[in-house]
Amino acid sequence: MEVESTVWTEVVAALSGTAVFQPPASESSLIRCTALLGHALPADLAVLLRESNGIEGEYGDGLIWSAERIASENQSLREDAELATLYMPFGPLLFFADAGNGDLFALLSRIDRPDVFVWNHEDDSRTWVAPSLAKYLEWWLTGQIKL
Repeated sequence: MEVESTVWTEVVAALSGTAVFQPPASESSLIRCTALLGHALPADLAVLLRESNGIEGEYGDGLIWSAERIASENQSLREDAELATLYMPFGPLLFFADAGNGDLFALLSRIDRPDVFVWNHEDDSRTWVAPSLAKYLEWWLTGQIKL
C-alpha cells in the first residue's frame, strides 16, 4: 500500500474495519503541535493530519490522535517527573495513537525512519509493529497487529 500518490483518507477508507475521519487539522494547530513538541512531525503524519485531524476506530479508540492530543499527550508523558522514575525516557518517541488497553503507538520523534512501535505501559517495552504509518493502519485495522 503506497500512500505517496494516494489520499490518506481514501487509503484508510478502503481497508476493512471502521474508521471515522475528523475535519482536517488547521495549519495553526500543526504549528502549535510542532512548537509544543519541540520538533517537526514526521512527514506522513503531518500529511495525514492535514486530511483528517484524527481517525477513530470502531469503538471510538484513537487510530490516529488529533494534532492537539498528540502535542498534549507527548508533552505530558515527557514532562511527568514521576513517570521519569518509572520508565525509560519518552523523548525519542512520538506517540500518536492508543491501543485501547493503555499501550500507545509511536513513531520515532527525531530520526527520519518511518517505523511504528508500541509502548507497553506494564513493562515499558518498545516493540516494532509496522514499517510505516500506512502499514500500521492497514495491519491494525485488519487485526494483523496483536497486543
